[in-house]
Amino acid sequence: MTQKDSIYATEQAVKDFSFDQHVVEVFPDMIQRSVPGYATIVSTIGKLAGEYAQSNSNLYDLGCSLGAVTLSMRRNIRTDNCNIIAVDNSEAMVERCKLHLQGFRSDVPVTVTLGDINDLAIENASVVAMNFTLQFIPPEKRQAVLEKIYANLKPGGVLLLSEKIRGENEQCDNLLIDLHHDFKRHNGYSELEISQKRTAIENVMRPDHLSTHLNRLSEIGFSQTQVWYQCFNFCSMIAIK
Repeated sequence: MTQKDSIYATEQAVKDFSFDQHVVEVFPDMIQRSVPGYATIVSTIGKLAGEYAQSNSNLYDLGCSLGAVTLSMRRNIRTDNCNIIAVDNSEAMVERCKLHLQGFRSDVPVTVTLGDINDLAIENASVVAMNFTLQFIPPEKRQAVLEKIYANLKPGGVLLLSEKIRGENEQCDNLLIDLHHDFKRHNGYSELEISQKRTAIENVMRPDHLSTHLNRLSEIGFSQTQVWYQCFNFCSMIAIK
């Protein structure tokens, strides 16, 4: 049974956010109440993975957390000889992800790995998913990660990228933030929880502008890039090699 997210419900000395055991226990509730359209994003990533998966190739879920995207991909893959490689740098997330995957039978093999995406070797990939992952990588390392993904994607392969974004100017950014905070209030978070979570995450998650994402993907070499979902400051894109 999913536990309710009450991590920031009491006043505390706020530490930088991390995907530790406390977060693992409440993560499904946290993500559903914090990210508008999360279920739609996850299910659509699975459908896109099923459409673009190529036979005899690997599909990657980078920053897999509890494995929601991995499971969505497994449900939609009908292509022969595909393997899914799910990677996260949180040991607590990886261990829980393995338990979740045991409950779902599938002919598509999955390897769940504890590791740093910056050091990961990507090979023979037709689909790479990064669902709200790039934003936690230091900004100075993002270009290299995306270049590595592009270099190891098969022709016609895709990057499925979801990110929290910044507004293109201060006024627009404040508007998106206000809309998101209203969303969280509607889902039962208090002003204290919203404030303390924002403090906890501001040093570890540094969003880019949408224009930064699109320009960077184009400069790296992706032939087509399309935003297929946006609600407030949450955005999902597909980039085709």
